[in-house]
Amino acid sequence: MTTELLDCVVIGGGPAGSTTAALVAEQGRSTLLLERDSFPRFHIGESLMPETYWTLERLGVADRVRSGCFVKKNGVQFVNHEGKESKPFYFREADDRDCAETLHVQRDEFDRMLFENAAAKGATCWDRTRVLDVKFSGEGPHTVEYRRDGGEVESVRARVVVDATGQQAMIASRMQTKKVDPDLKKAAIWGYFKNAKRNGPGEAEVTCILHTTSKQCWFWYIPLSNGTVSIGVVGDNEYLLKGRGTPAEIFAEERAQCIGLRARMEHAELVGEWHVAKEFSYKCHQVAGDGWVLVGDAYGFIDPIYSSGVFLALKSGEMAADAIVAGLKKDDVSRAQLESWTGEFNEGVVWIRKLVDAFYTHEFSFGDFMKNFPAHRNNLTDLLVGKVFDGEPGRMFTDMDPWIESLKESGDSMAMKS
Repeated sequence: MTTELLDCVVIGGGPAGSTTAALVAEQGRSTLLLERDSFPRFHIGESLMPETYWTLERLGVADRVRSGCFVKKNGVQFVNHEGKESKPFYFREADDRDCAETLHVQRDEFDRMLFENAAAKGATCWDRTRVLDVKFSGEGPHTVEYRRDGGEVESVRARVVVDATGQQAMIASRMQTKKVDPDLKKAAIWGYFKNAKRNGPGEAEVTCILHTTSKQCWFWYIPLSNGTVSIGVVGDNEYLLKGRGTPAEIFAEERAQCIGLRARMEHAELVGEWHVAKEFSYKCHQVAGDGWVLVGDAYGFIDPIYSSGVFLALKSGEMAADAIVAGLKKDDVSRAQLESWTGEFNEGVVWIRKLVDAFYTHEFSFGDFMKNFPAHRNNLTDLLVGKVFDGEPGRMFTDMDPWIESLKESGDSMAMKS
């Protein structure tokens, strides 16, 4: 393939990359999708937002995903630092259609479905293929060098190169345009547990978010279909990982401070090993150039708190694919064309980021906010669903922003008095 010229080469076979490859190939464009690892492969990010439905439907895999063995996710519940549980935010409260129901997925199987779907749509899909370099050539085409299964170095030229390499962010790291979010320098420790508490047969499952007594950390609690529960703790990197013990010891210390976990993990046993990640919140300041574009986590990642990662990966892959197809059709793969979708995308992402900032405000509680502003319950549920690209997703913040500021001022006054 040394001299072959393709319309599109996508690097990375996760949700963003597979979505982009599938939608570009579906339009008859020659597309190569390259994945470093062998499918199925492990990945974190099991809890989906309901709005993933629309991209999955467009890809033609919604029914296949739903008919799999994944756990149905019906809402989100918050448990505060005193162990008090909020009323669950059930998605059907805001939308009674089938699309309001979503899933807790094992990412190895979910990602494989998307990768195989890209192949079914006409893309050439290779796993166990390591991309070694992207050689840029002005306006293009660019050359991608790779090695399959440890074999010889090969190369292919592409009119458009898509970086979907996740947090590796291959192109952005090379260009030094990736910047860690200074306000979200978080770390996470997680594992998978058997015998952790689950809802009974027929009862709705939710993603549960639980604060520790100090509110310096929070836990996610995600029941999976293989009988395990994904449980992880998130906190500031300096606090969680610096000068403490092993991941197991740190997890145990924070677990002891989480009242909401006591009954849930009373009989829980770790299956497999501990996993650790840090400083995973970042954004790349250039999303595209002539003949290349970033999608999914290669573009940026906010925070795991609302399970928005897969949703934004799918959405960015879909929007970028449309820009690529339109550009190829009119022979324009300039930076302006390939980043034309990002304005709309970023306008939606800002509402998720504002929810993240609210959660990490020490004095703030969603339960208290709902008690004072019950009219915003459906709006908050809409945001947890992922409805950030249409309607009026930000109307709640006309009350939430001043509410948070008043809480901060009260907290500052109390601190000064003490």
